[in-house]
Formats: sequence, structure tokens, C-alpha cells
Amino acid sequence: MANLKVNFGGLLFDNPLIVGAGPTTKDAKTCREAVEHGAAGVIAKTVSAVAAKVPRPNMHDFGGKYFLNTETWSEKSVEEWVDHEYADCKVGNEPLIIGMGYVAEDIEKIVPLVDKFADGYEISAHYVGRDLSPMLATLAAAKKHTKKPVFMKISPGIPDLAEVARVLEEAGADGIVALNSFGPCLSIDIETGMPHMGSGNGYGWMSGPAFKPIVLRHVLELAKAVKKIPIFAVGGISTGKDLIEMIMAGATAVQVCTQGIIEGPKAYGRIVKEANDWMDAHGYTCFEEFRGLTIKQLEKRNGQGLMETETPILESKNCIGCSICEKLCPHQAITMNEKLPKFNKEKCTGCGLCTSRCPKACLSMIQLKK
Repeated sequence: MANLKVNFGGLLFDNPLIVGAGPTTKDAKTCREAVEHGAAGVIAKTVSAVAAKVPRPNMHDFGGKYFLNTETWSEKSVEEWVDHEYADCKVGNEPLIIGMGYVAEDIEKIVPLVDKFADGYEISAHYVGRDLSPMLATLAAAKKHTKKPVFMKISPGIPDLAEVARVLEEAGADGIVALNSFGPCLSIDIETGMPHMGSGNGYGWMSGPAFKPIVLRHVLELAKAVKKIPIFAVGGISTGKDLIEMIMAGATAVQVCTQGIIEGPKAYGRIVKEANDWMDAHGYTCFEEFRGLTIKQLEKRNGQGLMETETPILESKNCIGCSICEKLCPHQAITMNEKLPKFNKEKCTGCGLCTSRCPKACLSMIQLKK
């Protein structure tokens, strides 16, 4: 078994999967359940100056492809958390990160109340403008009242996230959390014409698998931008392979929220096990052996991209003769011969579509640099 331990901003976790702030960390009971089912820790649901009034309905799963929500911050007040929840959030010695937001005035009030329970903080500013002073003000407010690590959660839509990360690092952030869910988005129940979300305008925020490519791109850019602080990857992680991708993009650890909502807390242990099995199968003993691998691989391209590819390579022993590749090839470069695909090199452009659609993963490409 590989060594799955990670150090995130000075906090030591038994594995890289932490449960993100949300419905799955809404109280002490759900926080403990997460760890009991394989998560290494949690971000307790974000608290603010007043308890949230969350519209209903506020969550909808679209067949596991994506997820919309109008969840906000905790429906419990800070005082309720202090009196009844924080002290019971832990199973053992795992770090407890407390989520909080959203402006400096709120942070000034919250940190002194909760600091004895926190091992670290996640600050969500929900800010996407060009003026970074509101976000920096929340960071400064937290740093003023605690010596514990403070991680800044950022949103998609900021014009230059890499520059934001550099500024936050210089201002004393101990880590970056990327990303808040994507939106606003809209979905409609065609039986009624009403939006699925119960918000005033019907809008919600997207997470789940469809969000993963957006998160990966930002995690890679952020990992390249910062010098010393770690990155939490958040969004679209539903399998062990998703976790591995985030580490290859440069993340130190990941947060999972949506998959825990739609699958239950058993998702956490499953994802960790899948990641460990993949590492064992590929001969990796720890995450450091491939953290940021994609950044290194892209450096070899020198910004030029890959201009040539060979025709696909077939592992014929795995082929079931389904002819899917022949039917979908946009260049008519594949024909079936004795239930095996044959490739016309003059027609094949190396687009790679067939390799991604093969149900038995028996097609692969060799990429050549021009």
C-alpha cells in the first residue's frame, strides 16, 4: 500500500481527501461520519455573521453528470456551532478546518469565538472582481486573530486566478482552495416550466463531474503561480482517478462535497481506495512521485502543442468487435475486417475520438512532436 499521508499548510492528514464545506459537514454528526467512512478530515460548513436562510428546493442531481445547488452558508449560527457542534466534530486527532465568510467585518467577529476549536481556517470571499482588496481584507482580518493556517477559497470567473494566487501568497495565505462552484446556472423542469432551484431567479451553482475540467485547468495554473503554498482542488472529484488527475495538475490535497451528497459518506473511502489501488498498480509509493507531473510534461511541449499523431494502436486481445469506432469516426478512416478495426492512414487525422470511446480501452495513440 502506498503512503497516502499529506501535509497541507502544516496540517497532517492520513490521506489527501478532505470533505468540503457543505451539507455533508453541516454539523458534528456529519463531520464525524465523513472521517469514519474514510475521509482524512473535514471543512466544517461555512459560518457567517448570521445564520443562512437557504431557499427550497436547493439541490438537484442530473444523473451524476452535474449537480446544481442554491446552498449558501450554515443555517446554524456561530453561537450554535460553538455551544453544540465544534467540540464534537472530531473522531480522533484529525485536523478540523473551520469554514467562514464573507467579509472582513464578519471574520473579525468569528475567529475569536471559534479559534480554540480550529486547527485551520478556510475563508470564502465569493469575490470575482478585479479589485482584490475585499478578499485581502478578509485574509488580514483572520491573520490578525489567529496563528493557525488560513486557506483562501477562490471562485471561477476571476480574470487572472494565477495573479490572485500570487497576491494572496504574498499577503500571507497558507494555502489556496480552488474552486467555489460555477455559476450562476439555470435548469428547467419541462413538465412545469419552473426552474429546479428555489432561488428567487431560479439560478443555482454547478458542481459535479462536468465541473472537473474547469477545476483541473485552474489548479494547474495556480500550482504554477505560487511558490511555496499548497493547493486544495475542489470540484468534480467522484473517483480515485479524478483525485490522481488533481494531484498530477499540482494539487496537494482535494476536497469532495457533491459526491458525498449523492452517494453518501461511503464515497470517501471508495475514492481513497481507488486512488491507492491505482498507485499500487503503477508502482507509485507516494504522491510526491507524480505531484505536478502534468506541469512537467507540458514544459516539454514548450507551448507549441502536438502537431502529429500516429494512427491508433489496437490491443486486439481486448477488442470485442463492437464496431463503435467505425460508426463514430468523423473521417471514415476505420473499417471492420474480421471483427477488428483497420485504420486507413491516409484518412486518419489522429483526432483521438475513437480511443476515448472504445468501451474496452483497447485503442491508444502515440503522440509525436513535430
